[in-house]
Amino acid sequence: MHPMLNIAVRAARNAGDIIQRATDNIGQLHINRKGQYDFVSEIDFKAEQEIIKTIRQAYPDHAFLAEESGEHQGNDYVWVIDPLDGTTNFLHGFPQYAVSIALKVKGKLEIGVIYDPTRNDLYTAERGSGAMLNNRRIRVSNQTKLDSALLGTGFPFKSDEYLDAYLALFKPLCIATSGIRRAGAAALDLAYVACGRLDGFWEIGLKEWDMAAGILLIKEAGGVVTDFSFNDSYLESGNVLTGSPKMHQLMYKTIEPYIDEKIKRQSGGVT
Repeated sequence: MHPMLNIAVRAARNAGDIIQRATDNIGQLHINRKGQYDFVSEIDFKAEQEIIKTIRQAYPDHAFLAEESGEHQGNDYVWVIDPLDGTTNFLHGFPQYAVSIALKVKGKLEIGVIYDPTRNDLYTAERGSGAMLNNRRIRVSNQTKLDSALLGTGFPFKSDEYLDAYLALFKPLCIATSGIRRAGAAALDLAYVACGRLDGFWEIGLKEWDMAAGILLIKEAGGVVTDFSFNDSYLESGNVLTGSPKMHQLMYKTIEPYIDEKIKRQSGGVT
């Protein structure tokens, strides 16, 4: 295992331990609102601090982009951190949340780790070396028919700005597929695409820390990731469409007539 991947795994497991220890006392946690439907708990902060501390002990000059504390300046190595993706699920005792850690080197994703502490599932990826789940190699699904596919998605719940645009995409995919799941933790949704539990996934308005690790997992597992204009500006726009090469093609063909022009411009598809 690459030394930096080993450190990322250690940091993710340390954060997962903090999260799981807190599950017995959720009702006593201090909780704030970042937005109308966006919550943050003291555990988010503690888990993030633990991740940064663990990585800094090994790499004191590295930079960070973290959900709760923002940017920490450093060199060309940037750790992208979501300490608890699925905070609302966690606060309700709904066991669908994860730690997500990615490393970018000069702008390129090099390492990705997603840790599900409720199942002790560890997803890891290194650029050019494949993706793993609990040390077993994983691949995206081989599903080739949309009417047999199970897709994942996420609602644009933080703002109603893109709700109509999202619903316009949801309807044709809902009609065309065998099922759609919205579990509320994008990092795990992307990990599930990487290991074939989901055949595809799409969402509008994600943040870089929500998807950086998951995107590398999918690519290293043989999948395709684009925005809604078939470009690669998903980290900037927050709009993502992903699956196996065949499933991605089928999903894009299905939704293309319904993609809002504003979303296309956001993804760099309209000038």
